[in-house]
Amino acid sequence: MREIDLLDHAILEQLQLDGRVSNLELAQRVGLTPAPCLRRVRRLEADGVIAGYQAVIDHGKLGRRLEVTAAVEVRSTDTQTIAEFERAVVAFDEVVEARKVFGNPDYFLRIVVSGIEEYEQFQMQKLTALPAVFRVDSHQTMKLLKN
Repeated sequence: MREIDLLDHAILEQLQLDGRVSNLELAQRVGLTPAPCLRRVRRLEADGVIAGYQAVIDHGKLGRRLEVTAAVEVRSTDTQTIAEFERAVVAFDEVVEARKVFGNPDYFLRIVVSGIEEYEQFQMQKLTALPAVFRVDSHQTMKLLKN
């Protein structure tokens, strides 16, 4: 992998702002002509620096206006139970992000649902029903400052 220079950083910054920007527009924004700009983007992709492109979904427009961050502690640390917990969590439609972290709690889950009733149902019938779950500490998002 080649060293990332200031132009590469500028390209990455612009692509983070708008992943659908045309190569022509991207080149203009970073001060390159289109051909070398495209070569740099392709190299960043090939090197894995750009891991992919994705759509950012406005869950509120889909009727899912409540976002909860759940700190989850597990009671068991055996490999099979943890693997089953992780498989179940990533399969839940309500969970849009899951992170295993060092220390306590063991996991942070970002959950998006239509309202408090749906969250309560999710927590009681799905999340805490998993054998590995010891404790769930939920925090409702007041305002998203940066995504």
